[in-house]
Amino acid sequence: MADPRVVNSELRSPLLEPGKKSSEPEKLCIDEMLRMYCGEFGWWQLKHFVLTSLAWALEAFHTMVMIFADREPGWSCVSGSGCDATAKTVCGFEPGSWEWTGGSSSSTISEWGLVCGYKYKVGLAQAFFFGGCMIGAGIFGHLSDSKLGRKGSLTVVCILNALFGCLTAFSPNYWTYVLLRVLTGFSTGGVGLCAFVLATEPVGPTKRGVAGMSTFYFFSTGIALLSGIAYIFRSWRTLYIASSIPSLLFLVIVLPFISESPRWYLVRGKVKEAMTLMHNIAKTNGKHLPDGVVLALDEETNKDSNYDQPCKEQLEIKEAISGSLIDVIRSPITRTRLVLAVAINFLCSVVYYGLSLNVVNLETNLYLNVLLNAVAEMPAFTITAVLLDKFGRKPLAIGTLWFSGFFCFSGSLMTSVGIWKIVRMVCGILGIFGMAGTYNLLFIYTAELFPTVVRNAALGCATQAAQMGAILAPFVVVLGGALPFVVFGVCGTLGGILAFYLPETLDKPLYDTMGGMEDGESACRAV
Repeated sequence: MADPRVVNSELRSPLLEPGKKSSEPEKLCIDEMLRMYCGEFGWWQLKHFVLTSLAWALEAFHTMVMIFADREPGWSCVSGSGCDATAKTVCGFEPGSWEWTGGSSSSTISEWGLVCGYKYKVGLAQAFFFGGCMIGAGIFGHLSDSKLGRKGSLTVVCILNALFGCLTAFSPNYWTYVLLRVLTGFSTGGVGLCAFVLATEPVGPTKRGVAGMSTFYFFSTGIALLSGIAYIFRSWRTLYIASSIPSLLFLVIVLPFISESPRWYLVRGKVKEAMTLMHNIAKTNGKHLPDGVVLALDEETNKDSNYDQPCKEQLEIKEAISGSLIDVIRSPITRTRLVLAVAINFLCSVVYYGLSLNVVNLETNLYLNVLLNAVAEMPAFTITAVLLDKFGRKPLAIGTLWFSGFFCFSGSLMTSVGIWKIVRMVCGILGIFGMAGTYNLLFIYTAELFPTVVRNAALGCATQAAQMGAILAPFVVVLGGALPFVVFGVCGTLGGILAFYLPETLDKPLYDTMGGMEDGESACRAV
């Protein structure tokens, strides 16, 4: 049966638009094509989403491995040495009067004596790792928007992660270890960033929010799996090798079955490749994409240029469109959004990582604690995913930030005596519960605030801010007492206030270019 839109177009074309040919192709942006012809979230998107999001587990391995590798193991007095076995620290003991439980190879602390006056080196190594993440997020954010692409950048960071992770296991001294952790952080900073954008860009607009929120299940699952891997491999050197091998497996087994983003193809001028991929998506989803439909950038879909050219020619004449942070800063719309996104990501990270560090203070089984901490974040992901498309991104961001801030302030009022100690612990759990939901939401929210040509660059900048917050978090925890809870409460509350100034992106199109976004926003304000 003939498409009535095509019939009507052919009937009216000679009368209304005599300068155009009857074979005029239908120009659609990617969101429209997904919605009308290919399917917003079918079997193709499901397979692509799951395979790509597995990279989040790799990021969890390389980030959280420090919890086990840099842990402080137990110790015991040497028989007949006369040391005080009831002491809380070995500082002041005579050398040789005590020994590490499990030997010196169990962790970096026991191997290089990072206790007492050298304990700061443990936090220093962690800060340097997040510093590497901050640099890597910016660099790979730009590379994935430009020549390397989303899949190419993900391939590079996985290769580097596997290489630097394995080399870390052979560190001869502390400073070599720190250097390799910086390099691992550099590559790790681009893993989640590239995987998130690559996984969500082929998803339709009404399904993108829930899909984006679901990526963090893979990160939490990676943390849970890491606790089991660390339980089996008790030596820190074998643990680094064991946690790096999955990156190699991902490269060989998973990456060949992942496709490049059609949006990246489109903005780079590779319209033919983008159309081939869209036809494949439609076929896999059991849909049909007509031959007379052509992909176009969002700013071109309402223009009449090039209608007198055949469809095949239109697939080959496009020039690559690129963008950078300079373009983001030049535009008043994106400049304001970037400043707010950077500030909110920074504040959120201080709270999330700061509260997470309290796990070691529970003085119970470390492996079980990390497992429970990972599992506890999952309900927050589920609740925010369910409410995301009902209430929108903006109200949910404000609500989760203030939820976390409220319980952080409440925790600062509790003492560490009796029942109040348990209440304080519950406040900390609820605080990280709320912030885990915010952290999950911010990725999809930030991605929707910027067009395709600068999306990864903007996400990379926001991720850099989050890494700065992660670097600061351990220093806040060192304050001790009620002060950390006060700081976390202030950060959560302030983050919620800043979120008031962000626009709502629910059911809004995912723009391709700066011009397309500015035209779209102007049209919305004019209505």
